[in-house]
Amino acid sequence: MNIVDMLKKEFVIEELKSKTRREVLTELSKVFLHGNVEVDYDVMVEVLLEREKLGSTGIGDAIAIPHGKLAGLENLIVSFGRSTDGIEFDSMDGKPVHIFFLLMAPENSAGQHLKTLAKISRMLKDSSFRINLMKAESAEDLYRIIAEKDKVC
Repeated sequence: MNIVDMLKKEFVIEELKSKTRREVLTELSKVFLHGNVEVDYDVMVEVLLEREKLGSTGIGDAIAIPHGKLAGLENLIVSFGRSTDGIEFDSMDGKPVHIFFLLMAPENSAGQHLKTLAKISRMLKDSSFRINLMKAESAEDLYRIIAEKDKVC
């Protein structure tokens, strides 16, 4: 299972414009329009916000991995966004989030959904990977860095 099979280049946002949790979830969801993913983006954002009510997906170290399951979705999809300034996300360490991986899964995909979350978490445990993501100069560089890390994790 490869993250880049779910994360298309057009699903990478070099610099998020968002300032709030809802805005970032919306911005990360709307990139799927570029991949012709047919879903109701308002419903997707509500699913993600409901998941956040269970506990923040801001896991610390400037990382958040918002995720949820959506009826009618055919395959797992992943988007990525970076915020140089950081976004308040009620993170476990109380610090702003700079690195976001959003994962949306079909409603009945528990195993694959959890494996994908685990792989993204493993990738992000590497501090040099996080530093490289923050130093990347373009969306293309971000995608390349993610793809390279994906191969070795």
